[in-house]
Amino acid sequence: MNVFSHKLVRPALVGLCAIFGFADSAGAAREEISGSIQQMMTPEEFNAAGLNKLSPEELQKLDAWLQGYRQVAEQAAEKKATARAERTKMDLIVSRVDGSFNGLTGRTVIRLEDGTVWKQANADDRFRPKVTDHPAAAVIHGIFGYKMRIEGTQEFYVDPVRHP
Repeated sequence: MNVFSHKLVRPALVGLCAIFGFADSAGAAREEISGSIQQMMTPEEFNAAGLNKLSPEELQKLDAWLQGYRQVAEQAAEKKATARAERTKMDLIVSRVDGSFNGLTGRTVIRLEDGTVWKQANADDRFRPKVTDHPAAAVIHGIFGYKMRIEGTQEFYVDPVRHP
């Protein structure tokens, strides 16, 4: 294959891979795409992409690569969707402090009854609580991070503790 046709085929393949790899981003029912690229494209599309210039062995290698690319892209999309769902789940949490709350001391870690754990984000925040035994707590995810409000104290920033 000469350099000129290689420069034409490569961008076409990247575009095709992007289309086939991310066709399911809206969460529609999954349809397994299988078979060769030649079967998936119309003859006009196949020729326009310059794929008719490839040998049968090159087409077979392209099909194998495309199948692997689809799997990697699908796994990446699932991982991204899971992370997005986890972030969305944490937009608002309403619970109670698990045990007693003695206020903010600079490095306070707060465990809620729902199992989430939070650490004080600003070490300079120091508050004494009015309610100490299982006070109500709410965590709100805003533009600038997570804010926690515990019954009887002012609102303050917190960071999630991923592995308590």
